[in-house]
Amino acid sequence: MSSKPFGGAGRHVAANGWRVLRNGLGHFVFAAAAVCLFLIGAPTVTRAQQKLVIYSANDSTLNDLVFNAFTKETGIQVETVSTGSGVLMKRIQAEKDNPQGDIIWGVSRSLLQTNKAYFTPYKSSENAAIPTDFLDPDNLWTGTNVHLLVVTQNTKLIPEGEGPKTWDDLLDPKYKGKIAFTDPANSGSAYTNATLLIDHWGGGDAGWAKLKQLFANTKILNRSTQVFQGVGTGEYALGISLEYAGDLWASNGAPVKNIYPSDGTLALMEGVAVIKGDRNPDAAKKFVDYINRKDICELMLKATFRRPARTDLDLSKLPGGMPALSSLKLLPYDENGWTEKRSETLEKLKDLIQETR
Repeated sequence: MSSKPFGGAGRHVAANGWRVLRNGLGHFVFAAAAVCLFLIGAPTVTRAQQKLVIYSANDSTLNDLVFNAFTKETGIQVETVSTGSGVLMKRIQAEKDNPQGDIIWGVSRSLLQTNKAYFTPYKSSENAAIPTDFLDPDNLWTGTNVHLLVVTQNTKLIPEGEGPKTWDDLLDPKYKGKIAFTDPANSGSAYTNATLLIDHWGGGDAGWAKLKQLFANTKILNRSTQVFQGVGTGEYALGISLEYAGDLWASNGAPVKNIYPSDGTLALMEGVAVIKGDRNPDAAKKFVDYINRKDICELMLKATFRRPARTDLDLSKLPGGMPALSSLKLLPYDENGWTEKRSETLEKLKDLIQETR
């Protein structure tokens, strides 16, 4: 796998598959490699040329795990562009007349909904195991994972019993500069978390005023992975984060625990979509089916603690000790409303961040 530069690499292959070299006399001779390809046969050439360009907002641990396994099983090479989900969507928008990617993966339902015009429909063979709430009715995206919004705590910096218990606790001045949060412009989950809290704190001016208090206590980082790492390594005592990140760092020996705020949290879906005009539609469809398969969902959960969107896995028998959704207080969230207001809300959030720096 390689990381694709933002300029977009061209894919140029000679029409007849031969490589030619010009000698000093001005004649063309076939390269020795071409003879080898001829002897091996055309099917091998086709297989070698299979490639999938995936725009992923997931961290490198998950990317490497899944892409390597996918290539091993299918022979399809994966080239990845990995950055924040908001940045990836802006790239897809900019490339709409000449798409450079085939798949976008690891982005929130809000971003998928907002950008449906840039996707092509595909109904996965795994859809029967996924709740309809996590499926687009027009098959323009498919839910893959469910995240819970949590506060991660470094228990070396703040002893386990002394951390915040609620979202309101994060407003305490004693936490100023100790809380990491991702810029909502670069993260779908951070946008959802910020707008969820606006509603939770009364909505309107009252909600925005409390969010401003929270932002004044935070360090705003460019990527979600910087929040995960910052708490795991002890750079920050607390992070407004996602469930899987805390479990992953704890499993690797870091002094990290997840706090499920007692005043409520949100089950947040992320998913996958095929980019409209992609150059490798068959490979793209194979990937969508692959990452939603039961065995691959279990693989991802065991290695990276991602809750699957599909419902036929018994989480109590899998690593992580994740609480059942039924045991948690889940807050209501006006996803459609905040999705419709996304552009204007992001501008207001940007201003709020600047005011509190």
